[in-house]
Amino acid sequence: MLDETRVDRWLTAVRLVKTRPLATDLCDGGHVKVNGRDAKASTRVRVGDRIAARIADRDREVEVVRVIESRVGAPIAVACYIDHSPAPVEEPLPPGMEWTRGAGRPSKRLRRELDRMRRGSSGL
Repeated sequence: MLDETRVDRWLTAVRLVKTRPLATDLCDGGHVKVNGRDAKASTRVRVGDRIAARIADRDREVEVVRVIESRVGAPIAVACYIDHSPAPVEEPLPPGMEWTRGAGRPSKRLRRELDRMRRGSSGL
C-alpha cells in the first residue's frame, strides 16, 4: 500500500477530474490547495490531508482516506475520500420559466415566451 502520491494522480484516480492533464492544469492555475497551501501537480498527499479545489465551477473540499494512483471504479473511488464540500448553489429561475428539462417538449406558446425572455423584448 502506498504512503503518498502526487496530488494530480490522486485527483484523477478518485475521479474528481477526468484526466491527469486537467488535474495538472488546475494545480498550475492555482485552483488546488493541500492543507491550506497552494499545490503544484507534484505536491505529495498522504492519508489525513485535506484538498480544496475549484473543479468545474464548483468548490470541492475532500479529506484523503486512502492513497491510490491508478483510476478505479466509482464505488471504490468514493471510499478513498470524505467529501466536506459545500452543497452546490442552485440559482432560481426567473418568473415564467417553469418548464423543466425532461418534462417533455414545451408548448408553442411557452416556447415563444421563453424565446421572448431570452431576447429581452416585450413581444409588442
